[in-house]
Amino acid sequence: MTQESDNNSSLDGRVPASAGGSASSVYSSGNHRGLLATLIILAVIIIDQAIKIWVKTDFYWGEDKEIFSFFHLRFVQNPGMAFGWQLGSKLFLTVFRIIAVSAIIWYISRIRNIRRLPVGYVVCFSLICAGAAGNIFDCVFYGEIFNNPYPPAVAQFVPWGQGYAPIFEGMVVDMFYFPLFSFTWPSWVPVLGGSVFSFFDPVFNFADAAISVGMIALIIFYHRYLLVLNEKGMDEIENEKKK
Repeated sequence: MTQESDNNSSLDGRVPASAGGSASSVYSSGNHRGLLATLIILAVIIIDQAIKIWVKTDFYWGEDKEIFSFFHLRFVQNPGMAFGWQLGSKLFLTVFRIIAVSAIIWYISRIRNIRRLPVGYVVCFSLICAGAAGNIFDCVFYGEIFNNPYPPAVAQFVPWGQGYAPIFEGMVVDMFYFPLFSFTWPSWVPVLGGSVFSFFDPVFNFADAAISVGMIALIIFYHRYLLVLNEKGMDEIENEKKK
């Protein structure tokens, strides 16, 4: 009876007391991780939205302010994904983001009680979730609550429904621009000869940065844990490491 109970516990993400800790300590650890994930998500969304609203209401569209030679604040808007990339229709992208965020939140809720799973793994998914959610706010609400005047006028809040686009079709606000270096290709280079290459051209926002940091760290440090759902999955990973 005890063995069966322990096996059931391992399948739903709990560690039995005989495995090195009480069930209460596991749930306490899970609660702490859940709280950490919640705080990260809220912090990223609040910072992201504060920066976007400031830029949206203080900069005109296309305005560029040089902070350092390698760092500018440049107000641009895009209907696409992170760093201005585009894929499919605007409505499709917004719905895709909402589904993705919902899936990540579900996943974090499943893995938070896996005590042997590194905290950094949960942090990575929290950053990705927060970044995607931050851009969802732009898509869902900005078209309804902001106007979108031509430069040099700056945007203002407007009554709901009097904005520049329907709900779900607002544009994402970007502002961070890092022109780190540039050069002109020699004339003898095929196709590219005479053209100017500059790095880094994409303009992005705080939410994009959170997604990028989370994904890069996930791939470099925690790729072996991807899609783990319970303690049984951790056992399989640790057995692989021993081989």
